[in-house]
Amino acid sequence: MAFDSGQPSRSGDADLPSPRDDAIRLLARREYSRHELESRLAAKGHGAQDVAACLAALAEQGLQSDARFAEHFVRSRIQRGQGPRKVRAELDQRGVGRETVAEALEEAEVDWYRLAAETLARRFSGPGDAPRERAKRERFLAGRGFEFDQLKHALSHAWDAPADD
Repeated sequence: MAFDSGQPSRSGDADLPSPRDDAIRLLARREYSRHELESRLAAKGHGAQDVAACLAALAEQGLQSDARFAEHFVRSRIQRGQGPRKVRAELDQRGVGRETVAEALEEAEVDWYRLAAETLARRFSGPGDAPRERAKRERFLAGRGFEFDQLKHALSHAWDAPADD
């Protein structure tokens, strides 16, 4: 007796959704990078050639855009108080090209120094007098993806004035 998983096989079954249908369903919920969509569609059993053709058509129609994805992604990470290094790394993991990432970070027009100071002030009540406390704050900002000069600026300016929120 053969095991039936209840899932029909992808080969030659006309009742299954097309790669386009699956991609549209995913894009209706949120933006995806081309690389993410490619992985998800492949995981659903669609062939590599079908997926490539589908994604090319979606990009041509403006339904999928790595630039738009990167813009949304950068904005959401800024709201979370994450620095440029972490944002760059996460976009790189999602297969977004370096030029697209650089453009999205530039267009965000964020003051990374101020964001680092605000993020630090939200998390900690003061600058920390002991070296151990200062190191804790440095690790926090480094883990959030801020660069060294942004981190140093935040440590010396985070509690100067209240946030403008």
